[in-house]
Amino acid sequence: MNKVYELENCKIKVHLEPKLIRVYSNAELWRFFDGKLNSRFNLLTETIKTNYRNHFGVDLNITNDSLIVEIVVHVYCDYIGLGFNRFIKIRWIQKLVGKLLKRAEIVDCGEKGVDSNRWLWDFLSKYKAQILKLLPKNLNKTSLKKH
Repeated sequence: MNKVYELENCKIKVHLEPKLIRVYSNAELWRFFDGKLNSRFNLLTETIKTNYRNHFGVDLNITNDSLIVEIVVHVYCDYIGLGFNRFIKIRWIQKLVGKLLKRAEIVDCGEKGVDSNRWLWDFLSKYKAQILKLLPKNLNKTSLKKH
């Protein structure tokens, strides 16, 4: 089920399936974070998880911190890749990075048994505060994300 959450005047695109959510790293998501990462991530995860519970009748079995870390890492990889391609003008490298960017743009967050990397995000969730510091304060001002 595709959903668009209007949060802080931003349209955040999310897809819900049993035991899985997808968050799309697009310009609206980048604008949503706008230097207020902790509060905005908390709002996003609570909105998604509440909607998931209301739709499927069960809780999404992913901790908020694990979900946040997975989204941050994908957005950060998207940011790095787009920045890299802006400055490195070697065509074959840009194509390779472009393939990686496609994977970074869709954040598949699944429960254990559905997401083979859940153990990694659960482990890294202990370092959420440090990982949040990786993202620039105002992602959208970089003008890297056009869509």
